[in-house]
Amino acid sequence: MTPIRVTIAEVKGSAPRNEGTSMLVHGDRIEGTIGGGALEWEAMRLARAMLDGGPTHARHVFPLGPALGQCCGGAVTLEFQPAARCAETEKTALWIWGAGHVGRALVHSLFPLPGFALTWVDTAPDRFPQDIPSTIHKAVAADPPRLMPHAPSNAHHLIATYSHDIDLALCHAALAHDFATAGVIGSATKWARFRKRLRQLGHSDAQISRIMCPIGDPSLGKHPQAIAIGVAARLLGGQMLLESAQTAPGGT
Repeated sequence: MTPIRVTIAEVKGSAPRNEGTSMLVHGDRIEGTIGGGALEWEAMRLARAMLDGGPTHARHVFPLGPALGQCCGGAVTLEFQPAARCAETEKTALWIWGAGHVGRALVHSLFPLPGFALTWVDTAPDRFPQDIPSTIHKAVAADPPRLMPHAPSNAHHLIATYSHDIDLALCHAALAHDFATAGVIGSATKWARFRKRLRQLGHSDAQISRIMCPIGDPSLGKHPQAIAIGVAARLLGGQMLLESAQTAPGGT
């Protein structure tokens, strides 16, 4: 059954989310969020009534006041329509290499963000957790660098595997393939060694400098979740991984 897309079409005054924010409502689950607690529950109720044979399109205005038990003070106009009728926004490809502590923290922090299509790669099925969200593409590759050519040339890469050798090979493969941005978890010592080896593999300093190391915000610390928070902050700030070849301490 085609889900209903609920989109914030207009906002007046204070509201939980901005215009253009949307969520998909299925019969048994939702994807995304328009925020607002009671507002979202009411939107889910109306959308599921549409799934049960109601109108195929609707538009409702919700004052965010006592009627909804909210105190935002503004008003939100929601548009309801089958997802198949909505123009899909192309998502940004984001590849996460490694399902260890850092990889899991990255996925946990990043998969709820709108606008990103996540691919998660590791060497064996048992390296992944059991409860991977259905929106994430899991890829098992005994030799991960061989998968790099299958990534879009405009993809963003976060490299955090259990092996320095694999990390290096992925950096080499990314530089040979092309990418939008790339970052690898690591310390200043690790990155200095990687830069030397990548030069020996034929990459110029200008090419190598496109890879950021470490990822995230080193000032937040080395805890996996702190690294993930730093990466998420860059994504939300529109910076992606643009600061190239940083050498501040961090990672492994």
